[in-house]
Amino acid sequence: MEALLLEYLSKYLPILIFLGIATALALLIVAAAFVLAHQRPDSEKLSAYECGFDAFDDARGMFDVRFYLVAILFIIFDLEVAFLFPWAIALGEIGLIGFWSMIVFLGVLTIGFIYEWKKGALEWE
Repeated sequence: MEALLLEYLSKYLPILIFLGIATALALLIVAAAFVLAHQRPDSEKLSAYECGFDAFDDARGMFDVRFYLVAILFIIFDLEVAFLFPWAIALGEIGLIGFWSMIVFLGVLTIGFIYEWKKGALEWE
């Protein structure tokens, strides 16, 4: 019984060796980066960027909702454009039904964009 258990556990020895080497290598790389890296950031690196907040400030501060809105709108329209590439590649095979279904899709997308534009979602005060 003990020999069977030892044989069973010996099958996991390569996994344990791999995890040990991976952990040691990760710790070595992090320690080397900490020791060798510049620890003197310049004023440009510490300045506020894109979102308008200081880089090293309170993480629980208030965040303007408009940034989320712009990000969501970008993701929506960026993903919709991603549908155009497979459609353009397969246009010869899908025929007129595929063509007109994509035209309807682009029409709905355009109507949504015009609606957002008229509601002022793209305006920045």
